[in-house]
Order: sequence, then structure tokens, then C-alpha cells
Amino acid sequence: MSPSSKCVFERRLIEKYIAEKGTDPISGEELSVDQLIEIKNPPVMKPRPPSATSIPAILKILQDEWDACMMNSFAVRQELLTTRLELSRSLYQHDAACRVIARLQKEVTASREALATLKPHAAVSQPREAPYGLEADESAEATDEEIGMSEALQEKASALTAVRKQRGKAIPENLIKPEVLSGYVELASHMGLHSASMPGITCMDVHLTNPNYIVTGGNDKNVVVFNKETEEIVAILKGHQKRVLKVAYHPTEEDMVISSGADSIINVWSVGAQKSRHIIRAHTTPVTGISIHATGDYILSVSSGEKWAFSDIRSGRLLFRVDDSAPSSQGMTCAQFHPDGLIFGIGNVDTTIKIWDLKERTNVANFPGHAGAIRALSFSENGYYLASVGDDSAVKIWDLRKLKNLKTINLSGKFQARDVCFDLSGNYLAVSGADVRVFQSKSWNELVVLKDHTDLATGVRFGENACFIVTCGMDRALRIFGQSEVA
Repeated sequence: MSPSSKCVFERRLIEKYIAEKGTDPISGEELSVDQLIEIKNPPVMKPRPPSATSIPAILKILQDEWDACMMNSFAVRQELLTTRLELSRSLYQHDAACRVIARLQKEVTASREALATLKPHAAVSQPREAPYGLEADESAEATDEEIGMSEALQEKASALTAVRKQRGKAIPENLIKPEVLSGYVELASHMGLHSASMPGITCMDVHLTNPNYIVTGGNDKNVVVFNKETEEIVAILKGHQKRVLKVAYHPTEEDMVISSGADSIINVWSVGAQKSRHIIRAHTTPVTGISIHATGDYILSVSSGEKWAFSDIRSGRLLFRVDDSAPSSQGMTCAQFHPDGLIFGIGNVDTTIKIWDLKERTNVANFPGHAGAIRALSFSENGYYLASVGDDSAVKIWDLRKLKNLKTINLSGKFQARDVCFDLSGNYLAVSGADVRVFQSKSWNELVVLKDHTDLATGVRFGENACFIVTCGMDRALRIFGQSEVA
């Protein structure tokens, strides 16, 4: 008998098992032959009945024992087969689960990489709101046109991405050096562009290919096109019923300017004719931000009424409008297209920046972090960085690849930031507010502070290769900064 399991064994078998295993066959505990307890039979045993001592009876007993052994062996084999099948099934399930997990991990990694670089996916047809003045069935007829538009947007984005990658490999040869830019002074100041009775230039923009042309919008409801080189007013565009909130110069056409105002309309102007080509009525609340698409055919607009719209500036037709139905949304303050034109950023009153996919019309990423309403956005031309300013007097640089805040520049509490702008090379960043400040990208060192405005500076833009800086402000002044001619 084993003292460990208290079971009785045949002496020969248990000694053989201990010699091989060294353990109790039942409990698995260590066991030696010396620990076994011998069980002795009484000297006097009850004899077997005569019926069990005959040869037939002995054969019957042996047959019964053999049958019992065979049945037990058969049962053990059945259980072994069942166990093997269950084990095989479990192994296959485990292998399949590992393959699924590996595939899902690969898909998640690919999705994160795609989201990090903000590469939009193929367009998905979604229900959309009918434009003002169009019935629902009329807006539905634009399906084929929108498919063609989507293809045009994708082709333009691919072309721009290739050009941008090639251009981003080297700094432009004629780009102004940081040590030169840090010595910029005021070269000219123009006070007579807008009315003195309703003072204040609220916004401005510079023509991309001919930076001598500057457009401004003011509290006097007028849009003014100014030639920096000749120092002459090219056109005064009148048509808004309330103050102008945003202006944008068409990137390739000197004769086209677009403006939006507190009167909730968007004007597409002909500079030469000094009249409106189209009036786009995409909103019912003040249009707080506009941005021209890289194709030059479309414009993005946002309003304080929590809606953004996409319109055709060639026909003046609203293509679609999207309502930001997020519970936290409190109105939109500014908008800016990414350089490739497939995504764009929108600044909100609720302190968040939302990145939207143009083709899918979905919110693909959010950047929280500001402590006040967002006032302006600017994408770097390399497509990797987004700069934002808000009422918290902070400048934040966002990494679009990692979807996180890369750098925060805290300005004084009284700075009242109103505009932010990267130069075309992406090497410099300018911010306007109580004054105008220029920072060098990557190091984010402050290069120069321009304090010439006597009131809030509402806009700032760079000239070609940062050879000059243009600013505007509530002091009615359009100021030009550059390298001193004396120097």
C-alpha cells in the first residue's frame, strides 16, 4: 500500500513503476520502495467454494477478467480518440485565432498609418442636404458631376503631393535667411484703403503668384485690392451689407477675389469689372472662414451656425453643405485647406480643431488643447504641420503624422492672437495680434517682433521667399515690412 495515496497495488507492479518513475501513480508525489507498506493476509483463509475450483470455473473467471480488460482498453481508446479530436480542434482554432489577430493587428497598423498621414479614402455616397433654392430631386441630379469632381480632386492632390515632395527636399535658394529676416523694419504704411468713419481692416490675403497684389476686407463693408509695387488701389468692391470677415485671393487669377461677411453671403468678385460675379448663399449665419481649393474651382466656407459648405466658384453654385452635429460644437471660426486639397481643418468656438475628409465629408481627427476659441489655422506647405492660434494667446504646432501637439508657444495673456501664417517654404511662421511675431520652423525660435501697429493686428502674410511681410490691423493700416534699404 502506498502511504501517499492510501491505495493498494500489486507488489511487482508498484515496484516496477517506482523504479521507472519514482512517484506515486495516483497522487504523483515522490515515493520509494522502502515507503511501501506490505499488507499481509490472515493465515487462515476461507476456502473457495467447490464450484470455483474446477477447471471450467477457473476458465470462466479468467474469461471474465479478460473481457473486463478488453472493455476497459476499448473505453480508454475511445476516450483517447475523443481527446485527440478535441485537441486537434483546439489547435486549429488557436492557429486560426492567431492568424486573425495578426491580420487585425496589420490592418490596425495600416489604418493608424493612414490616419497619421491623413490620407483620405475613396468617396462614400452619403445623404446630403439640398442647397438653397434647389429641390431635393434637383440636387440628386448632380451625382455624376460630383463623381467627376471627386476624381478631379484626387488627380490634383496626387500631382500636388508629388511636386511638394520634390520641392521639400531642399530649401529654396532665394529664401531670406533668418538673420536677415530678424532685421526687418517697416518699409511702408498705407492708411487710406478703408473708411475712417468705420475704421479697421479685419482681414487680408496676398496673391500667390503675384504677391504685389493684396486684398483687404474692412469694417466699412468694402473689399479693397491694392498694388504694393505701384502703391495704388486697384479696385474697391462694394456689395456686403455688414462688415467683411474673410477675404481670399485666387491663387492663379489676378482678376478673382472672394470675400465673406457677417451678412452670411460669399461674394466672388471680378477685380477688373469691380463687381460681383456670383453671390453664394450657402449659410444663414455670419460666414467666419473661407479657403480656396487647390484646383482653383471650389471654395470651402464655414459659419458661426455650425455648418461648412463646399461651393463652385465658377458657377456660384452650392454643391453640398454639412452640419457638424457633435454635441460639443458651438460654432465654427475659421477654415483652411490642406495643401493637397483632400482634407481641411476647421477651428471651433469649443476650443477644438477638427480635421475633415472632403470626399467622405466626415470628421477624421480632432485636436483639443487650446483654452479658448480658435482664431486662425495655417498648414505648412510640406503637409506635415498645422499651426493654430486661439483666444488663449497660445500658438500650437500639430504633427499631422502622429496626430499630436508638437510645440506650444505661449504668448502674453494680452496678445489676442488673430492670424497665423506659414511662408510658402514652411521655414517661417508669423503670428499677428497685439503685435506681429515671426518664428523659425522646427526650432520655433522667435526671430523678430514688429510693434508698428497701434491697434490689434488682424492679418499677416509672407511675400515670395519671405522677402517681405504684409500686415493689417484695426488701426486702418496696411503695413509692409522688409529689409531696410539703408542696410
